[in-house]
Amino acid sequence: MPAVLPPAPFLYAILDTDFLAGRSVGALVADLVAGGAGLLQLRAGRESDERFLALAREGVAASRAAGVPLLINDRPDIARVVGADGVHVGQEDLPADVVRGLLPAGALVGLSTHDAAQVEEAGRMPVDYVAVGPVFPTHTKDRPSPVVGLDLVRWARTATRLPVVAIGGITSGTAGAVIAAGADAVAVISGLLSEREVDRAAARFREALG
Repeated sequence: MPAVLPPAPFLYAILDTDFLAGRSVGALVADLVAGGAGLLQLRAGRESDERFLALAREGVAASRAAGVPLLINDRPDIARVVGADGVHVGQEDLPADVVRGLLPAGALVGLSTHDAAQVEEAGRMPVDYVAVGPVFPTHTKDRPSPVVGLDLVRWARTATRLPVVAIGGITSGTAGAVIAAGADAVAVISGLLSEREVDRAAARFREALG
């Protein structure tokens, strides 16, 4: 069956392996979903291919058990091997139309954007959602793009019919304002994985989304 995005507003939890801190991907998936995450992504930019593949298998098994889609960051090859629900790509990754052609029918494809021109271009690509950010300062990337603030979220909402996922430095305290600006979802890494009890952290975000 094709993967589908959850109804808005939803929490998009990104499992960056830099934040595992000895915890298993499978356990984190279960806890995040228990707390209210509606979509998951596995990001493992510093891992070897072999390690990424093993973590992806574990993540997909856990997400299947939890009934929530899981996407793989950047790697359509790994997504295909493990049967993930789709792929998220950035501006410097394979083009979204190429990725779409590498995935089974019904897979989800998301695309990161950082300015108005990129949002407009995303609207012409075969993607299922557009990610906009970083909305606030973030330290989850070595070279983050310039902060775009809520203004780009508001503009994106008027410029595209695609679901808009806001990302970058969002906390449970700011999540409501991000949704009010027009986002369909908030994508969160450190605000979830930096907490010891990620299920409770996810629940706080879920409550803040309304």
